[in-house]
Order: sequence, then C-alpha cells, then structure tokens
Amino acid sequence: MKRLAKYALITLLAIAALLVGAGFYMLNYALKPEGLTLRSRNLPDSYTYLYKDYPEVKSWSDSLQANGALQDTFIQNERGESLHALYVRSARPTGRTAVIVHGYTDNAVRMLPIGYLYSRQLGYNILLPDLHAHGESQGDAIQMGWLDRLDVLQWMDTANKLFGDSTRMVVHGISMGAATTMMVSGETLPPYVKCFVEDCGYTSVWDEFKGELKNQFGLPAFPLLDVASWLCSVKYGWSFREASALEQVRKCTLPMLFIHGDADDFVPTWMVHPLYEAKPEPKELWLVPDAAHARSYKEHTEEYTGRIRQFTGRYIH
Repeated sequence: MKRLAKYALITLLAIAALLVGAGFYMLNYALKPEGLTLRSRNLPDSYTYLYKDYPEVKSWSDSLQANGALQDTFIQNERGESLHALYVRSARPTGRTAVIVHGYTDNAVRMLPIGYLYSRQLGYNILLPDLHAHGESQGDAIQMGWLDRLDVLQWMDTANKLFGDSTRMVVHGISMGAATTMMVSGETLPPYVKCFVEDCGYTSVWDEFKGELKNQFGLPAFPLLDVASWLCSVKYGWSFREASALEQVRKCTLPMLFIHGDADDFVPTWMVHPLYEAKPEPKELWLVPDAAHARSYKEHTEEYTGRIRQFTGRYIH
C-alpha cells in the first residue's frame, strides 16, 4: 500500500512538473515570441516595411524627419521602466490630439500610417507610444495591453502637456493596441479624453490565447492555459482572465467606434459582437468587408479615413 502511494505521489509530481514546464513554454511563446526583437526592435526594418506597404506615407515621413518634426519623448512608468514614444505637432496649432497604440510585436514606426491619417489628413497632433518590451521602450515580456493600459494613461497625460494642456483627445488602437485602448477606456479618465477607436481588438487575453492554443496546437484550454495564466500572475502580476477588454468596456461611457474585418481569423470577427453589446452608448460598429486582421485601413483607406473623420468630428471640435 505504501509503495502504491509512493508511486502515485511520484506520478502526480511528474505530471505537475510536466504541466509547469509546458506552462512556462506557453508563457514564453506568447509573451516573449522569437521574432519580438527582430521585428519590433529593428527600426530600419520597420521603416522598410512601412514604405513598402504604405508608399503614400514615405514622403510625409521623410519630410517630418528632415525638418525635425518627428520627435522622441520618454516617460518612466510606475514600475521604473523607461518608455518611448514618437510625436508630431500639427502643422497648425490645435488642441485636437490622437494617441495611437500599436499591436503585438509592432512599434510606433509601424503605426505611422494611422499617424498619417490623423496628422496629415485630419490636422491632429499625434503621439505614438512604444508599449512595454516593444520598439525603444524597456521591458522583456509583452503585457498584452493589461499593464500597458496604465502606461497609456501616462502617455495621455504626457500628450496633453506636450500639446498645450488643453487637448481634446481620441485614443486609437489596432489589434493588441485596440485591446489596450478598450482596457484604458474602463479606467477613470481625464476630461480631455473625448472618444475611442478600437480596430480588431480581442475580448480578453484568455479568449485570444484559448483560440490560438486550439488553432496552432490543437489543444484545449484546460489545463495548460490555466497553468500558464497562474504562472503569468506569479511572474508578471496579472492573469489572462483578469486582462479583459470586455469587462473594461462595460464601464466606459465615452463614445467608441468598433472596427473589425469580417475576414479576420487571428482576432476572430465574432469577438467584436460581445464587445459592442457590452459597451454602453454612444457607440458605432463598422464591419469591414473582406478585410483580414489589421488590414482594414490598408484595404479600405478612403472609407476608413472618412469614417474616422466623421466619428471624431462629432466629439472633437
């Protein structure tokens, strides 16, 4: 009997060790992806990507850099990390300001097409943060928007000070940046924030990782996702279920425009519907025909610009 109990204990310990090891693998796979440094930290490659995919932005970006108008700024967050952002003042003095938040393994440079929309097309001041562990910001693990929401609150305050302390502000995010935007929207907000635009954000980190676990590895959520989430809470101070854009938008009373491509299979299109339903009025929804993940602006540039102009124009004067 004692021998049987001993074998059972050894078996349980082996299973536990296997699960913890697999959980750490998943956590690192998700939050420290192999291509993070190569993609996000490599600024020359980011500009190459930008000019290849958005050639219309090149002359604007080159002009900004030649005239010293594309500037850098830094903050230190509450965790003592140095974070970086790019910013551009409007050609004409204005309080209209956009804080533009990038996606998973992207950076501020890769969000310059949306910066072009607001700055060149709509005449806004713009600020584009590098989130934790991206671009020129410190950090070694992606926070999937949850802790980033606190950093973006600081960036909003920084933008308000940079652009004259009397801003009327929109926060616009894409993909993970959209989830970050929604997570920010549920916090206590300063009066200069007027509206939000979220483009293809996920309902929660749990839901997004659950889908990717099934799609990439054919595995169910239990028990691996539970273990990885617990390890994340121990190592980074947040859990996958806690990091919920869905719960945050329930608390947001400011206007929000929801954008999602109807051909999105990375952050699947179904996610926008519970998000939209959870958000109190005022709100708008645009399902973009045939658009894949984070491609709505690229594939429908004119309509995208027009919808942003119309939506923000109602709340920012």
